[in-house]
Amino acid sequence: NKGLDVTAEYCRGAEETLRLAQMLGCSAAVLKEHSPSCGHDEIYDGTFSHRVVPGDGVAAELLRMNGIRVLGESKLDLL
Repeated sequence: NKGLDVTAEYCRGAEETLRLAQMLGCSAAVLKEHSPSCGHDEIYDGTFSHRVVPGDGVAAELLRMNGIRVLGESKLDLL
């Protein structure tokens, strides 16, 4: 909301999340829905207007691409 580009920080966070998940042998992750980092299938568009668009967050996509199942918190019962 201040106009700063935080892409690098999001990418570093995603990489660290993947590193920890692999180190701990995680097969699934329950992440915050709509988050630009953790959202799965739908994320906030980045305008701080609560508008949701199709897509995956940075960490969610990286985890999924590395074989870790990603679920939003409302889907916890599917585990």
